[in-house]
Amino acid sequence: MIELYACNTSNGQRGAVMLAEAGLAFNTHILNLKAGEHKTPEFRKINPVGAVPVIIDPDGPDGKPLTLAQTGAICLYVAEKTGQFLPQDMRTRCIALQYFMQAMSDVVLYSGAYAFSLMRFPEPNVASTKVFKDPLLEHMGYFDQRLADVEFLAGEISIADIALYPAVNQRWGLIEELGGLSNLNRWRKMMAARPGIARGMQAVA
Repeated sequence: MIELYACNTSNGQRGAVMLAEAGLAFNTHILNLKAGEHKTPEFRKINPVGAVPVIIDPDGPDGKPLTLAQTGAICLYVAEKTGQFLPQDMRTRCIALQYFMQAMSDVVLYSGAYAFSLMRFPEPNVASTKVFKDPLLEHMGYFDQRLADVEFLAGEISIADIALYPAVNQRWGLIEELGGLSNLNRWRKMMAARPGIARGMQAVA
């Protein structure tokens, strides 16, 4: 049984969704970030960085327990462990990894920075939040264009879709400002209807 340490953020959701979609059994430990539970000495023994999500897999790749942090690394590990969500065809696999990296670097960066700017300042400066909002929305436009031609980002469901979904779900109210993203909205609803997605989201709710 894998132990998942997470909270109800897009990163926490991403780890839970990946485990659930892959069909792996896991226990969820919800940490209260506002109370600083991720910064306690006890948790830092699990992850010295003091960040979630983290998994502990008692059945690691060498038969020994593996502790792994960083939501992108967790997605890749689960995909490799189960042989799922990483396409076998090399061309398709590379495309999946391209969109996975775009979601994990650009989208997560701008989404997180936008949220931080809103939380950090009681009256956030419109210009400063725009610095993060505009690139985030621009990336969503790119994804919408891609999804005009394919059902999933790589043509088949992959870690790219699992990486992107929590951010799209979390920021949908903001994304709707662009208007007309019918392909992304279709994809969002299709992803939400998957039992594994629903279980993963519920696990950290």
